[in-house]
Amino acid sequence: MPKLSPADVPEVKLDSAAAAIEASMTRDMRRSLFEKPGKVVFAIVELTSKSYTGHAEDEDKDPQVKVRVTGCEVARSDDDAAALADAKRAMWRGRQIDGTLDEVGEGPQRPDAALLDVTRSKPSEDELKEHKRRQEERRRAEFVR
Repeated sequence: MPKLSPADVPEVKLDSAAAAIEASMTRDMRRSLFEKPGKVVFAIVELTSKSYTGHAEDEDKDPQVKVRVTGCEVARSDDDAAALADAKRAMWRGRQIDGTLDEVGEGPQRPDAALLDVTRSKPSEDELKEHKRRQEERRRAEFVR
């Protein structure tokens, strides 16, 4: 992997693979984006670096890194969208205070703190496991019939 000088700031390119985004959206959401140009949806995305373009010392080309959306959840309710918008604003305020609006850096250490009120009303991991267990029991009972 090439080493960057402290002055180098790689350009970030988004990989064209958007399967994680599409999979997290309902049919109606996708249709709405198509039918209503300018429609905004809020999402939490996970980006993973997949490739980079290094540069030779005598080359006058900026370094680039390609990232892919490897995880995504799109807000499915107005409350979820509002919470994500609030989190986005809180993170932006943090970058303003930190003076990092134009810098690449670690960013806020606890961006999820802005979402605590909403995440409390969502199912826990244990509740999800219990739900899946009950679904499986129902499927088995139906299969036996």
